[in-house]
Parts: sequence; C-alpha cells; structure tokens
Amino acid sequence: MDIDSDVPLKPAPLSIRNGPIDVNGNGKRKSRSSVGNVNYHESDGEDGRSTKRQRKVIVDDSDSDVPIRSKTRLPPAADETAVAEDSDDDVPLNQKLVDKRKSIDKAAEKDAKSIQSKAKKPTPKKAVKEESDDDKPLSGVKARKRAVNGTNGKAKSNGVKQEDSDSDTPMRKKVKAATPKTKAKAEQKPSAKKPPAKKAKKEQSEDPADVEDDEEEEYRWWDQAKSDDSIKWHTLEHNGVLFPPEYEPLPKNVKLVYNGTPVTLHVEAEEVAGFFGAMLNSTHNVENPVFQKNFFNDFKDVLKRTGGAKDRQGNKVDIKEFSKLDFQQIFEYYQGKSESKKARSKEEKAAEKAEKEELEGPFMFCKWDGRKEKVGNFRVEPPGLFRGRGEHPKTGKVKLRVMPEQVTINIGKEAQVPRPPEGHKWRAVQHDNKATWLAMWQENINGAYKYVMLGAQSTVKGQADLKKFEKARELKKHITKIRKDYERDLKAESMADRQRATAVYLIDRFALRAGNEKDAENEAETVGCCSLKFEHVTLREPNTVIFDFLGKDSIRFYDEVTVDRQVFKNLRVFKKAPKKEGDDIFDRLTTSQLNKHLSNYMPGLTAKVFRTYNASYTMQRLLNEVKDEPRTVAEQIKVYNDCNREVAILCNHKRTVGASHEAQMEKLADRIKGLKYQVWRNKQMMLDLDSKLKKKKGAAFFELDADLDEAWILEHQNFLVEEQRTKIQKKFERENQKLQEAGEKIMPDKDLKERLKDADELAKKFKKENKSKKVEAEGKAPTVEKIEANVKKIEERIRTVELQAADRDGNKEVALGTSKINYIDPRLTVVFANKFNVPIEKFFSKTLREKFHWAIKSVGDDDAWQF
Repeated sequence: MDIDSDVPLKPAPLSIRNGPIDVNGNGKRKSRSSVGNVNYHESDGEDGRSTKRQRKVIVDDSDSDVPIRSKTRLPPAADETAVAEDSDDDVPLNQKLVDKRKSIDKAAEKDAKSIQSKAKKPTPKKAVKEESDDDKPLSGVKARKRAVNGTNGKAKSNGVKQEDSDSDTPMRKKVKAATPKTKAKAEQKPSAKKPPAKKAKKEQSEDPADVEDDEEEEYRWWDQAKSDDSIKWHTLEHNGVLFPPEYEPLPKNVKLVYNGTPVTLHVEAEEVAGFFGAMLNSTHNVENPVFQKNFFNDFKDVLKRTGGAKDRQGNKVDIKEFSKLDFQQIFEYYQGKSESKKARSKEEKAAEKAEKEELEGPFMFCKWDGRKEKVGNFRVEPPGLFRGRGEHPKTGKVKLRVMPEQVTINIGKEAQVPRPPEGHKWRAVQHDNKATWLAMWQENINGAYKYVMLGAQSTVKGQADLKKFEKARELKKHITKIRKDYERDLKAESMADRQRATAVYLIDRFALRAGNEKDAENEAETVGCCSLKFEHVTLREPNTVIFDFLGKDSIRFYDEVTVDRQVFKNLRVFKKAPKKEGDDIFDRLTTSQLNKHLSNYMPGLTAKVFRTYNASYTMQRLLNEVKDEPRTVAEQIKVYNDCNREVAILCNHKRTVGASHEAQMEKLADRIKGLKYQVWRNKQMMLDLDSKLKKKKGAAFFELDADLDEAWILEHQNFLVEEQRTKIQKKFERENQKLQEAGEKIMPDKDLKERLKDADELAKKFKKENKSKKVEAEGKAPTVEKIEANVKKIEERIRTVELQAADRDGNKEVALGTSKINYIDPRLTVVFANKFNVPIEKFFSKTLREKFHWAIKSVGDDDAWQF
C-alpha cells in the first residue's frame, strides 16, 4: 500500500538503507499480459475526460503527475491516501551523501562541457541547424510527434542532435586515440619509485606454465590500432574439451533403500541416486521441497527407462513416494571416500596432482593467431543435480552427461581437428573467425548454450574489458545532455516518453539494472527496472520510494530511496487503478526500446553502461579527494576500500551478513587483546631491567589496558600454553613421518614428553607472574632499548589489525569485489597504487593481475591518469 504524509520533501536522489522487512507480496512476476489492458482514462466525475495526450500541457506542480489533464481537479479519493508514517531516514549521513552526489553530478556536467569544447575546437564541423525545443515550454512543441512505444522515426532522435560532439565516431577509433595518449604520458613522466606493475609481472613469470613464454616479446595489443573488429582471429588451434571421467558403480554392499528394502538399480539410475545421496549434508538443497520434487520426477523417469528397481530376490520394487527413500548408505560411502582422500600422504597428493596436470595440460592453452593463450573453462561440466541461484523453479533436476555428439568445435581451417573420445564423433566442426568460442553445446535444464572461451587474462577478454570501460568513458561526453533530456521528459505529453524518462532516471541515479522479460516457468523470476511489477514498488509521501523484489541471481533487492518530486508523481500515476498486483509499472516500455533510445545519444550505449560509468566516475572523484599525507600501507588500503564501499553502495552490491561474521570479528578482537597483552608484558620486562623507568615514563605507561581483565588474562594464558603444546606435537609428528618415509627409525614417545616440558615451563612462568605481578625479561642479552623497539612493532601490528577489523565490519553487508572487478575501471586502482606507493598486489590477486595486465601496463608509472 502506498503511504501519504505531510512529511517535508527529503533530499533526492538518495538511497536509504534501514534494513530488510518482510517480503512484500509473493515476489512473483507475470508475463506482460497487462500491456494494452490498462486503461488510463480517468474521470473527473462528470465529464469522464481521457488522460490521453492533448494539444497543450499545463505545467503545474499540483497536477503535473498526470500526462494530459485539465487543470480542474477533484481531491484524491480516500483509498489513494493514508496516514503518514514516521520516518527516521533524514539523518545527517543522508544529507552528506546527497551533497556528495550533487557535487559529483556537477563535476560530471563540468567535465562533459570541457570534453565537448575540446572535441569541437580541432575539428570544426559544418553548421547544423540546432534543435532549440529544450528552451521552449512543452505546450509549444507541437510539430514533434512521438511513437507510442517511445521510439521515433528515422529522421528524429528524441531531441538528440545527430551531429553533437563526436558521438558519430566509431568506438574503436576513440579507443585507438585514447590509449596511445596514456602511453605517451607514461613515457614522459619517469618515476623514481618502483611501479607495482613490475612486481606483478615478476610473480606472473614465476608460474611454471608461463616459463617458456618469458622470452617471447610481450604482445601489447592495447597500444595497437584496432582494425576490423568483426574478425576475431585468422588462425586458431586447440585440443577441444576435457570430458569428465566415467561413472564408477557403487560397491555391491552399498544400496539405495526404499521403505526398508535395499534395492538394485541399473547403473544409470544408480548414478542419479548417487547425486542426491552424496549431498545429504547440503540441507539447504535436499530439504527444499522444490528440489525434492524435481529430483524425484527425473529419478522416476530414469527408473522407467532403465527397467526400475529390484530387491535381492529379483522382484520388482515400485518406487512411488520420495519420503520412503533412504540414501544414508550412499552418503556414508561417499563421505568415506572424501575422508580417505583428505588423509592421503604428501607423496600421493603430489602424484595425483602431476597426473591431473598431465591430463589437463593439452587443453589448457590454444594457439590464437600464433600466440599461446590460456583457455578458460575447457572442462565439460560433469552430470549432477542442478542447483540454480535463489529460488530457481528447476532446482533439483538432473543435469545429463554431455556427450561428444552434442559438442560443436570451432577451429581454424588449416588446423588439425581435435580427436573425439574413442567411439564418438563431434556434432559439428566449423571455422567461424567472427566467434571467440572454441567449443559449445546445449545443456538440458534450460536449453542454454555453454561455451568454452579463452581465460580472463587472454587478449580477447582484455580487449572486451577495455572496450567496456572506454565506452563508459565516452558516456562522459553525453551524460549532461542525457540527464537534461530525461529531466525534461519527466513531464512529457506522451505516457511512453514519461515512462522512459522515469526509467532512465532510476537506472542513472540508483544503478538499477534494466531488466529483461523472463519465462516464469523455466527461469528464476528476477526483476529489473523495466520489468518492475505493481507490488515491487511502494510509495510514501512526499518523495520516498521503496523497492522490494528479487534482483539478479535471485538476490533480494530492498532499498528505500528519496527521488525528485516529479519522479514520485510519475510512479504514482504508473500505479494508478485499474492496475493491480502482477501488472507492469512500465507497461509502455521494454528494455530493447530503452536501449534503442539511448543509442541515439551514442553508438552502443545501453542501460548497463550507466552502472560502469557511475561506478568509475564516482570512484575517480572520491580518489581525487584523498589527500596525499603520510599513512601506513594498511591505512592506504582502508582509504581505497572506503572509496570502493561508497561505489558498491551506489551499485547496490549488497550481501547478507555471513553466519561466520560474528565469530570472525570476535577472533579479531581476541587477536587485538592478545597483542595488547604482549605490549603489557614487554613493558613489565622493561621495568624488570630498570625500575626507575616508572618514574621517567609515568605509571600510566605501564598500566594494563582497560580491555584486559584478570579473567581474560588467565584464559589467554591457558590458550598460549595449549597452543605451544599443539605446535610441539605437530612438529614431532612431522619429523617422525619424514623419518618413516626415509626408512629410518622413528623417535620414541619419551622424546615428545621431554619436548612438552617447555609448555609446562611456560605454564609455571605465567603462574609465577600472576602471583608476583612481575615479568622477568626474556631473550638473549635483553636491553630496555630492544624491548622498547619490540613494543613499537607490536603496537603497529595492533593498529593494522584494528584497521582490518573496522574494514571487515564495514564490508559485512557490502560486496566490494563485484564493483572492483566489474564496474570500476582497473586503471583507477593502478593509479591509486602508483600515487600512494602501495604494491598493486594489495588490491589485485594474482588472477586479477593477469586479468587486468593491460591496465597495469598501459598506465605504467603514471599517477595522474583520469577516467
């Protein structure tokens, strides 16, 4: 229900997170059956006049929430209003976020104007008649007719100047022009400090798989001009795909039990039963009624096809009820195999690893235009039970084994076609050099095609990443025009245009995904902006909008946002009766129509580019505000993560607080306390060496930290004793294992007992300290100076762990990885690392350094590159 109140307008646009509430409605989506059925005729009681477009628009805040309407208006019906709800969302932090967003938007507008003015100076264009409709009142714009679906004719572009700036230049030419500039900049500015990129390169070269390539000249594709973008390769060689091993039947004494009777199954049915039995410990899945139902239906089909189940005497057993199935024997068998695998010796593990590498080696790399490139997912997924994400309707169904006859190979004409497994053949072999996949097949669950592609660190993937971020950079030139147009169209005459403007506002300001039409029966019912339903949006006067729906990957999206007043009015109109639950809010807009409109501003512009642009541009502005002042590496990392967190919040990269979060925070707190206890003991050792220090440094310097009490100290001392005891035992076991493997005599248990006396001595020492309240100096030739230096080191460790704890707690509901990997231009991270002299390894793992190798190399030592 929408809520009205007399609460004053809140600043917009702003996202307010007050925490989750109960799911609104059933969260289900219907097909677009509501299109064409919703009647926007609205009656004033007597004249029954239509809300369809009229000749004139009266711009008035009191009634501008209806596209075309006589100014005369009756008060709202009783069911359209409700009692106000108190809200505590207008807190100083909100205002701070709004002010920051406004300053970023102003900066974006300033940058756009600067870019456009620079672009126009060197290449003056032929005079083009300007469209000046932006300066006219909407009522005066009569000649411009719009299509009902929000798209215009060939000659029109919704007020977008066809020759404005250089948006008609192909993207590849802009990338070509942009990259060498960065390179030149890097060459002109030599740096005295070691670039983190070199460290990353060093680590990469240590990988055994890359050793033979170290001497090869690096292929700097990011510095080269891109020719025909449609041709992906000229020569391509690879070894196909690696199929999973064949199924190993269960031992004869391990059976599926039905209603107390062990049953014998055909090997195919036994394999399917094993899928379920092996995952009994995954209660989230096996206790899910939908999962159980889908599995049982598929299992019965397999039984029917393979001759059913039989008891020990060979009598047929009719399996009708899932509840009577007992998989315990199967589960225990697979658990035993898992435990024995973990208990393998070091040599056994090494031998198995070597065998695996030998098997996978031929499939790991391909030859792409003569270059060795790593293949990403060369393994064909093994059969099993489909789990899906979120509340997927097909969870639990059987994923069938993929056979070579289903696989299509894509390879160069001159290359040798990989040989299929013995007795099989490929579905087809093709030579499509406009495709980047090496092999493909269709899976049986959703009928989706699976592709074998190059790895994330490959040239092709890198080029796609660069193109994505360059496209977002290109949007900087047009963002002011786009925002000006959709703000104007929020009061458009056409309902379709008004819906489109409102959708672009929400996508731009709150990073909503565009959303696509879904097959409710076969796909998870997830929602985006264009596919929002009546029940997904709740309005609260004067300008608060509550979103509650299943977003991408079936993750619940819940957010309260404050919007511009006109946007609020539009949403109220889009929800007006006769609309009801299940009806589309944007019933005159589809994602394809929206993207077609956006492409008028810039070639290739779609709704998803806004997320990349807003994330990268916001990160750039936040990093520009970071002052260059002395900080430790840990402090620099926290500064970067704080900026990343704001971007993640902007993009709604939320996650549920993990079950282990509290335990992890407690562990960090104990670690901090343990370090503080070390500081106190070391200070007491200083007093043991020189009692006059208490007078020199003051009694407060030697006092026990307020976080530590006697009970905790006793518990911690016991922990330290047990920890030392465990270390001694493990070391003794490792040494004995080495002796045994070498065929030598192992050490007797009495040697272990002798070693364990060290732990007993430590316990006695703690007991003595607790009694005397004094700590004797430890170590070889201890001095006050040595111990004081040690105190400073421990205090530095305390600060580092405290920063880690604060960072982890701040990230408990925010996923920083998604924004850093997918939406923030990686060159910004490289620039931050250069500017503040932080090793790039602190931000990018080895995998990410390989993925973003192009970014690290193209930026080089430059610390002034801008998005």
